[in-house]
Amino acid sequence: MPGFLLTVGSGVQCTHAAPATAHTGNTRVVAGTGPAVTASDKHTVAGCPFTVPGPKPQPCVTITWVPATRVFINGQPAVVQVTGTGQGVCQSVEQIPQGPPIIAAVQTRVIGV
Repeated sequence: MPGFLLTVGSGVQCTHAAPATAHTGNTRVVAGTGPAVTASDKHTVAGCPFTVPGPKPQPCVTITWVPATRVFINGQPAVVQVTGTGQGVCQSVEQIPQGPPIIAAVQTRVIGV
């Protein structure tokens, strides 16, 4: 599915509206709001309020993305998204899926598949 290249400046939130931050080693490909994100990069979530009934909270801590199929950055698949519900999954510390991330804003100059 075509979409815009996700960058470290893109507005990303977990399923429960907590902000997520991209951590990338890519310094070569910059699009609009900062370096582009690859599928191997980490997106960490801070302050997710989600808890399940019982004594054990299950907040989102990371986001795993569905990689692009035709766009690569330094040999790694890029992350291509559109605003709205993202093509990925938020996960707890125990890697339990929590739901899709929310893409609030992306750069609109570079499109990929």
